Amino acid sequence: MSEDQKKILEAQLWGIANLLRGKISADDYRDYVLGFIFYKYLSEKQYLYANS
Repeated sequence: MSEDQKKILEAQLWGIANLLRGKISADDYRDYVLGFIFYKYLSEKQYLYANS
């Protein structure tokens, strides 16, 4: 992935995150996002465990 593609992807992800956040305060939104990140971490660990 080139640097230009990474910048475009970052801008798109940032825009989507702002759209999803809407009128939720940053602190409340952070709680949701951290939960999703933790779930993704667990999912990857489970995948690696199941396929080893």
